[in-house]
Amino acid sequence: MCRNIKTLANFAPPATEDEIQASALQFVRKLSGTTKPAKANEAAFQRAVDEVTAVAQRLIHSLTTSAPPRTREDERKKAKERSAKRFGHATSEA
Repeated sequence: MCRNIKTLANFAPPATEDEIQASALQFVRKLSGTTKPAKANEAAFQRAVDEVTAVAQRLIHSLTTSAPPRTREDERKKAKERSAKRFGHATSEA
């Protein structure tokens, strides 16, 4: 899965339209294999982003869970810990 696509379900406050649209854009980029489509494909690319955004919004807003909501700060801390574990300390002295 594309590492740039972040989980957006079960957050407090809920995912914003911008966050959902950014994830949809990353998804379409991954599927199409390009970050910037050719001029001839711009309309199809943007239509795909818009459609994926709409579907993702419906999905995110319709999901239910009994788990407590996550916070963005906690998720950032977890990601930083995973990165430190995977790559070592970011500030190493040579």
